[in-house]
Amino acid sequence: MAPVHDVAIVGAGLLGLAAARALTAAGRDVVVLEQAAVGHPGAGSKGSCRIFRLGYDDPEYVSAAGQARELWHELEAQAGRQILYPAPHLTFGPHLDAVHAAMRQAGAPCELLSAGQAADRFPGIRTGGPALLETGSAVIAADTAVAALAAGAGTVRTGVRVTGISDDGRQVTLRTTAGVTTATVAVLTAGPWTASMPGLRPRFPSRATLEQVAYLGPAAGAGSQPPPIFICHGAESPYGLPVPGSEQYKIGIHQSGPPTDPDGQDQAPDPALMARLTDVARRHLPGYAAEPVAAERCVYDSTPDEDFILDRIGNVVLGCGTSGHGFKFGPLFGSWLAGLAAGGRALPPARFGLGRFRTSSAAAPG
Repeated sequence: MAPVHDVAIVGAGLLGLAAARALTAAGRDVVVLEQAAVGHPGAGSKGSCRIFRLGYDDPEYVSAAGQARELWHELEAQAGRQILYPAPHLTFGPHLDAVHAAMRQAGAPCELLSAGQAADRFPGIRTGGPALLETGSAVIAADTAVAALAAGAGTVRTGVRVTGISDDGRQVTLRTTAGVTTATVAVLTAGPWTASMPGLRPRFPSRATLEQVAYLGPAAGAGSQPPPIFICHGAESPYGLPVPGSEQYKIGIHQSGPPTDPDGQDQAPDPALMARLTDVARRHLPGYAAEPVAAERCVYDSTPDEDFILDRIGNVVLGCGTSGHGFKFGPLFGSWLAGLAAGGRALPPARFGLGRFRTSSAAAPG
């Protein structure tokens, strides 16, 4: 008879591996089921780098990012590898004042720069107006982060797809392409595959989109100092960050990609999105050639309000809906999901619960 694990985790992306690492460190018997491989082409956690920032227009998010930063540093110390590469961050655009107010309320260090000051101190970025400087930001080496989390995640079984889930009140049964797995608690961190998992109740709103980022090379005669990280908050939200260990600079536009079936992703570059990214480069990055040297597609798993989903219903814990801005919180989410799965003081704020979608059903027996 197959053993009943303490916790079975579905999905070996950032959230699943972070939760597995936290639970394994607490002495729990954990198995992680991944339908492909860690960092596979269709995963939301793949790629070289992500932004770590405190700059949100909500002080609760600012504080959470600060907590996550300490946990990233703990992971660096334990793994013996650098994950956060400090870099200044500029916020500009119509929502600048709201971000400034939230950071001040949360006690996060920041400095408001006039348009002239921003241009003088950061000539590699065109802000078109005042900017908010934060110095506690960094570039996350995403591939290094995922590898460090995977190293402490316990048993990870790849090539195993979950085809059904049921919770009888005592334990959770996961039907998979490799047979049945049972556990006292299941943690579903399968990104955009989570919401449509057969047998899962309640249903909740989730939207998968296929985003695109581009990598720029320096223009001829450009200076050697890379531009800072930037985000322009407005009707369109372009962003950019230097790639650690490279002369390249990564750019994207938040929530700009088309809806997608996560099982039918087309990884080929989208010409229309590429044109928009080229325009971002021309407007904001004078030291880089506007034509990208490479492009990459990335799937988003988004909720209507762009808040995350971190909750427990019966014996099923949900960790999804990261909405394109969750990577920076990775180890914090891991501790929160571990708390939901096995009990503990580290629990997510109520705002990330399913109650905001007015659902009440539990995972369906089957």
